Amino acid sequence: MAFYYKLGEIPHKRHTQFRQPDGSLYAEQLVGTLGFSGVSSLLYHINPPTQISRIGEPRPYAPRKAEGVKLSPQHLRTLGAETTGTDYLSARKTMLFNSDVAISICNPSEHEMDYYYKNGQADEVVFVHEGKGDLLTQMGRIPFVPGDYLVIPRTVIHQFRFDEGPVRLLITESFSPIETPRRYRNHFGQLLEHAPFCERDIRPPVELITETEKGEYLVQIKKEGELHQYYYTFSPFDAVGWDGYFYPYAFSIYDFEPITGRIHQPPPVHQTFEAHNFVICSFVPRLFDYHPEAIPAPYNHSNVDSDEVLYYVAGDFMSRKGVDRASFTIHPGGIPHGPHPGTVEASIGKKETHEYAVMIDTFKPLYLTEDALAYLDENYPMSWNEEGNNQVRKGDMFD
Repeated sequence: MAFYYKLGEIPHKRHTQFRQPDGSLYAEQLVGTLGFSGVSSLLYHINPPTQISRIGEPRPYAPRKAEGVKLSPQHLRTLGAETTGTDYLSARKTMLFNSDVAISICNPSEHEMDYYYKNGQADEVVFVHEGKGDLLTQMGRIPFVPGDYLVIPRTVIHQFRFDEGPVRLLITESFSPIETPRRYRNHFGQLLEHAPFCERDIRPPVELITETEKGEYLVQIKKEGELHQYYYTFSPFDAVGWDGYFYPYAFSIYDFEPITGRIHQPPPVHQTFEAHNFVICSFVPRLFDYHPEAIPAPYNHSNVDSDEVLYYVAGDFMSRKGVDRASFTIHPGGIPHGPHPGTVEASIGKKETHEYAVMIDTFKPLYLTEDALAYLDENYPMSWNEEGNNQVRKGDMFD
């Protein structure tokens, strides 16, 4: 989200002397993308960020592709997911991945991290399904609540601090930059008047965190399928100021303003973010189509170029039955999919919906992981074969 922002103390001119109270120089660090051609920020540290005290042994941290998976619609029920780990990293379970994106669930029971984390090769979009707290980063603190997307650009060092209570996260890792949709931006990068959200909805860090105590600080860096263990004698949260266009931010699904029409609108109207070869969309409560003969339920469709993943957050979806919140439905490219039996007729005359969901559409096939197999609904591919099912139970209208 490229608009200028700054926190803390910075010198009048970049790349000039900026001294600490003892007369030594603050350590300037440029964090930028696309070489020196993309967005960037300048950070000013008490300690040089290059001063590593030691490097531990890397640990494997990569999803394993499930073999022998049939080409078919899939349904993953993760509502009762038990995690094998307890902290933010060990509790992650990747469900789907390809060379552009990885999609994971994370339900940590530990509410604080005793280490710092950096994804060295992917931007992360953390959707907060349940839980609240603070995202702490080297660029400041971002409070979050359920419904927030937390966009964390690659290399930003951070920690999560969760309040008491259950935590349920959906994490999308992007191996290309996460951006707002280009069709909603003008030549200067500003979001246009017809965009479903604007800069007022974007929440950058609100408070700079400057930790000065010496000690041993561990930063776990994810890169190329491993977690690398970097140790420092000072906190990575030692910046006294920064400015630029590259930083983490929050955006709430509740601030997404739906686009509606006289007849059924296709999924691109729900688009919230884009990256190379995939998009993230937000389904939110909205008025249904208002043509006198409109059919609100989506039509059968075959996405010949993309896989469609829908993660169910809350509410009643008009065209899908037997799907709980925190479930995934996966419809692979080239295989037709559409409303369940009875849902098309049941949708006619409906005036509005109260659904919330996150959709991820990819332009390369997605692979199920070995972890995902534990949540697989074997009956889902045949669920369109129900006969005489013209009644849709309340709470079963999921898309």
